[in-house]
Amino acid sequence: MARHQALGKWGEAGAVDYLLQKGFEILHRNWRFSHYEIDIIALKNGVLHFVEVKLRTSQKFGLPEDAVDKRKFRRLLNAADEFLHLHPQYRHVQYDIVAISIDGNGQAAYFFIEDVYL
Repeated sequence: MARHQALGKWGEAGAVDYLLQKGFEILHRNWRFSHYEIDIIALKNGVLHFVEVKLRTSQKFGLPEDAVDKRKFRRLLNAADEFLHLHPQYRHVQYDIVAISIDGNGQAAYFFIEDVYL
């Protein structure tokens, strides 16, 4: 497995732990439809959360959350639309980002951005 793939898996696992500590119930990880993917689908207080996880080990290419551009967000919306078509019981939804920055010592800092819309 390539280094960036291993970091991605590690980041998603860390995001799951982070969300669990915040009281979320994790319903799905890496939910796929066609060529779309949702990193995490979670539930909290009756709201379904579609969560995009981004990790950066340096700021050379910007902050992790900067990687969620309009194109990436549109792909998340398309995947979420299909999920909601398959699971119509969910009425309240939200799109979130868990941005993870790794410092030089390997320490992770989490930044949770809720209710994103681009």
